[in-house]
Amino acid sequence: MSLPLAPQKASALTKHNPAIRVQAAEAADIEAVVALDAAITGTEKAGNWNDVYARFADTNQRLQRYFLVAKSGRDELVGFVVGEIRAWEFGSPPCGWILALGVTPDLREQGIGTLLFETLCAQMKNDGATTIRTMVLGTDKTNLSFFRGEGLAAGPYIELERRLD
Repeated sequence: MSLPLAPQKASALTKHNPAIRVQAAEAADIEAVVALDAAITGTEKAGNWNDVYARFADTNQRLQRYFLVAKSGRDELVGFVVGEIRAWEFGSPPCGWILALGVTPDLREQGIGTLLFETLCAQMKNDGATTIRTMVLGTDKTNLSFFRGEGLAAGPYIELERRLD
């Protein structure tokens, strides 16, 4: 089943990839998600992706959680996005979080990431979110550029960390 796309973006996105469709992830998609993520990150994480699927795509557990995939006209997986609406960070009001987004490297800059992003945002807005957030490594120029291009900017929260070794 294809998911709704924000109407103002539909024509701009589909002119380059008219056959790309976004749909809820299915168990049969996980192998391709694992392979795409490994191609992007250099690390194979099958256990992680199986867990993500169980927590974000299983309709029995999916409460304001989203795992969407983009597929080509030949039914090949060309991208994915994972997110959730949550409100537990030190009094933060409910907002959408993008936890992962990936597009086949040789198909980037063709609107697939934007299609995934806009579809996820539309679903989150429909479910009550008024803000979308993500966290990106400061040296990750590809993702920083993408998210800034989608209108994201530094927010009011500061990420803090400490090594545990």
